[in-house]
Amino acid sequence: MATANETSPFEMVATLLASTPLLPESWRLCSQANASSSHRRLVTDRIGGVVYVAFSGVQMVSGGWDPNWRNMVELERIGDVALFPSPCRKKEGEEPVKVMVHAGMLNLFSSFFNSFQNQMLEIVGDTATKSVVITGHSIGGATASLCTLWLLSYLQSIFSSVSVMCITFGSPLLGNKSFSNAILRERWGGNFCHVVSKHDIMPRLLFAPITSLITQLNFLLQFWHLSMTSPDLGKFAIQISDKEKAELLAFVMDYLEVAAATLEGEASLPILFHPFGSYFFVSEEGAICVDSPAAIIKMMHLMLATSSPACSIEDHLKYGDYVTKVSMQFLLQRNYSMQRNIPDSTYEAGFELAIQSSGIANQESAIIAAKGCLKTAMRTGPSPTQNAASLAVTLSKFAPYRAQIEWYKNWCDEQDEQMGYYDSFKSRGSSKKEMKVNINRLKLARFFNNVIDMLEKNELPCDFSKRLKWIMASHSYKLVVEPLDIAEYYGKGLHITKGHYIEHGRERRYEIFDRWFKDRVTRAVSSGEKNTNNERSKFASWTQDSCFWARVEEARDWLNCVRSERDTNKLAMLWDKIEKFEKYAMKLIENKEVSKDVLAKNSSYSIWVEDLRELKQLKAKVQMFPHQFTSFLDGEVVP
Repeated sequence: MATANETSPFEMVATLLASTPLLPESWRLCSQANASSSHRRLVTDRIGGVVYVAFSGVQMVSGGWDPNWRNMVELERIGDVALFPSPCRKKEGEEPVKVMVHAGMLNLFSSFFNSFQNQMLEIVGDTATKSVVITGHSIGGATASLCTLWLLSYLQSIFSSVSVMCITFGSPLLGNKSFSNAILRERWGGNFCHVVSKHDIMPRLLFAPITSLITQLNFLLQFWHLSMTSPDLGKFAIQISDKEKAELLAFVMDYLEVAAATLEGEASLPILFHPFGSYFFVSEEGAICVDSPAAIIKMMHLMLATSSPACSIEDHLKYGDYVTKVSMQFLLQRNYSMQRNIPDSTYEAGFELAIQSSGIANQESAIIAAKGCLKTAMRTGPSPTQNAASLAVTLSKFAPYRAQIEWYKNWCDEQDEQMGYYDSFKSRGSSKKEMKVNINRLKLARFFNNVIDMLEKNELPCDFSKRLKWIMASHSYKLVVEPLDIAEYYGKGLHITKGHYIEHGRERRYEIFDRWFKDRVTRAVSSGEKNTNNERSKFASWTQDSCFWARVEEARDWLNCVRSERDTNKLAMLWDKIEKFEKYAMKLIENKEVSKDVLAKNSSYSIWVEDLRELKQLKAKVQMFPHQFTSFLDGEVVP
């Protein structure tokens, strides 16, 4: 039977961090960066195969600060590296929410990005480098987060095996909810650990619109700046009064309380900045680790509520003390918990230990709220590995749906109408066979949409999208079913009201599956795998471009426009598009990368080829007899 002194779910990550040199080494380098001369924005150190990179919070402050603390800008790329390559488009009809970050912090990082980039490329290019730990204190922590995002994106683009970890101390918030969601979608949440002390006001500042207190805030930053450089210099900074400290704490607390209530559905105030990654809350009594944004904000509120105005400011400078104590606290905590009246239930024991570690065990009014918060944050239900195993079983159950669609394609190929798979479904009637195919199409779409939703909610393993089984399953599904989706789109005339399929109608799951497959091919090439199917001896079972029929529909539209267009410049552009598609299609056919239904006598593509042949003949005749072209446009027959 489990005992009460087992590690709680909130302490597992905390225990891991406390038992490694990650925290002390990271803080040691942060201290060096803060105390370094003004021209050094970062310091590095190598310990075996691990390279530590620390950014100075002091230099960030002294380098200038945007007075508008809540000004945000869109974040699409850093340098030449595009961030968050997964499609951000929501469900049909929903507008994508832009990924936004704090403008001042992004500007500070951009000001020295080139020199940082060169250093990092040299570090990760060294074969001795196995891991990189990027760290920073205060505003340097926000800079460390931006640097980590750039490095993760870069390493992903070159398929590097170098691991990356970001550890921040007292870092302010950085981006909006879309920013936090994008990091989750890329499976990067586990790469970030934000150490936040019980009373530190800095990580909580951006929940409040503190522009009205900008004077006090600048004095506070100067105090922190000088104190980080040298403890003796802090006393020479312009001090804010006790009354102003109390006003600042109360102001932040009010907005933090509303933010916590908003995420719990008890209020509706927009939250501009959202946490991301894991938060490692430290106190005199221990530490706990939480990764749910709602729980993070709630714990920020509950723990700061136990602070005093002076502590909320001074705690920002005490991370060295917490790092020194945290390992010892975890060694002593088991014996300590045995002396307390903790329930025998491991489930309840976990919450009791977490409350003690958070440092609010003596605050009766906060204990119930904290327990409720942690219970909400605790992962319930199957583990990601179990979910993946269940999905594999479900996938096998969905195999008959795809098999029925494949049978339908073979049936279409044998019909006297010689229309092929795509056009038969596009012009389908109401027979049971065709209704069954359409139902199967919708069932498969729901299944794969559910796979994407689970992946983006962190309910599946981190390497799920790299597993060959799921790459091939999603790619095969795309080749089989997307032509039916295209047929449905054009068959219902949706292109007339929305625009052509590829840009305006394609489901997000197909874009994601495209990326999975392309990444797999790139990894195979980079690892030296040989492709044994360079040349085909017969036509493919399924056209390898799942959007081929959408391209045919666009090409048909171009031909129609050519017949009515009189502007010579527009005509030239249309002919250029037509010729490019013609070459593209012919290359697919020559390489036998299309299925034989593409070449069916009455398929949309075959009809398009015939229409193009006739139009080219007409074009040649018009060039020979230009005076007859006007008559043709006016509806007269050209001899």
